[in-house]
Amino acid sequence: MKQIIVALAVLSQSYAIAQQLEPVGIFEHHQDVGSPKLKGSFVYNEADQTYIMTGAGANMWEANDQFHFAWKRIKGDFMMRATVQFINTGTVDHRKIGIIARDQLTADSRYADGAVHGDIMTSLQYRESDGAKTDHIILSSFHPTEIELERVGNTITFSAAPFGENYKSVTKEIALNEEIYLGLFICSHSEDVVEKAIFSNVQIIIPPAKDYRPYRDYLGSHIEVMEVATGRRKIIHSAPNSLQAPNWTPDNEYLIYNAEGLLYRYDLKTGNIDKLNTGTATSNNNDHVLSFDGKWLAISDQSDSASRNQSVVYVVPTEGGTPRRITPLFPSYLHGWSPDGKHLVYTGIRGSAIDIYTIPVTGGTERALTQNQAMNDGPEYAADGRIYFNSTRSGKMQIWRMNGDGSAPQQLTNDQFNNWFPHVSPDGKSLVYIAFPPDIDPKDHPWYKHVYLRSMSVNGGPSKVLAYLYGGQGTINVPSWSPDSRMLAFVSNTGTY
Repeated sequence: MKQIIVALAVLSQSYAIAQQLEPVGIFEHHQDVGSPKLKGSFVYNEADQTYIMTGAGANMWEANDQFHFAWKRIKGDFMMRATVQFINTGTVDHRKIGIIARDQLTADSRYADGAVHGDIMTSLQYRESDGAKTDHIILSSFHPTEIELERVGNTITFSAAPFGENYKSVTKEIALNEEIYLGLFICSHSEDVVEKAIFSNVQIIIPPAKDYRPYRDYLGSHIEVMEVATGRRKIIHSAPNSLQAPNWTPDNEYLIYNAEGLLYRYDLKTGNIDKLNTGTATSNNNDHVLSFDGKWLAISDQSDSASRNQSVVYVVPTEGGTPRRITPLFPSYLHGWSPDGKHLVYTGIRGSAIDIYTIPVTGGTERALTQNQAMNDGPEYAADGRIYFNSTRSGKMQIWRMNGDGSAPQQLTNDQFNNWFPHVSPDGKSLVYIAFPPDIDPKDHPWYKHVYLRSMSVNGGPSKVLAYLYGGQGTINVPSWSPDSRMLAFVSNTGTY
């Protein structure tokens, strides 16, 4: 009889929640937890994809929590990230905002969270069982803006950083329910005070299944645009399949991206999408680059049966048309146009060597610009005619620069990450690249990893993080700066939730 009563109580609670849901943005509902004295609120601004949350609450500690919570029910492994900031100066140093994963909506529920306090304390807080006292692991004494909470099995990881810096992380083993309530929270740490915060760049990310097969199983995709100066991001298009490598057209009107072998054009003003006509080239990969004047598109395609389904470089008018084959040898992976429009630069695999080549746009004989035992890839011309590329010649994959004839190679990055695909801004001042984790094969640029988009001067020197995201292959393989050098376009990934 007791089991029946408990089951009925759970069903009753679920029914009550279902009847009262107030969806906001990506969240199913928001509410006060623990009956704080003053009511909280939660508002979504669709135009800039930010959330404003207010809330009170005596504390989130000991065995009783009071806070405002915007949540979504999630099963299994997850990542959730956000840019967070208190709006006012606040009243209590230990007021807190962050991301929380919680078994129940009760005040004493088991949970784990990443908490940013009003002072400089940042910590992974947790309650290991219902009704137990809260404990925490202090991450560091700094005040971050970028935070992420991740679950892999029973391991919870909290990562945080001030914008521009690498994440620092702490972990805790805690066995939460298979299905949890995941979302944003605010607690004023005072019964008589309502605090206010803004959350931007908010994403819930579902990783691939453990038996995921690269190049066969794909996650969904977000095409995002980002303001470089601030890191403020906006998702402009999402799809359940693999979208890759958006080019920003020089007229500032479109993004060109690939999906399932075809190229598409996204209208930045209307959001309309149309398929680009590439004739018989219907197996395009994510190496497609616009000429500096925007009139021509060079592509890498695998449709030619004579190349045994290996990549060959073609050119086609940007508006679409019949592709014209350029590279007689294969595989060849297109990466850039010369500023005068007369040459293409690409990566060629010739035997076991992976080197950088140029070839006239009219076709002809290719010329090797690199010839060594390293892997050389990702070449791109800058407006001054120099070529930026990535190479393993120093061990890790790092960013390099050389003259247009291959002379005077110069290493620009030298760090723990594996750095790929440098793209020079139209104003010639900065370059952006994708930084893969230190522990991957330097010669690989895999799907579905924690990666950074980083920026630095074209002449080298210190770099900073522009975007903290889940992606990798297809994220930013091609030049994707806006014409005014203020914005970037890229792809991030997630499974369905």
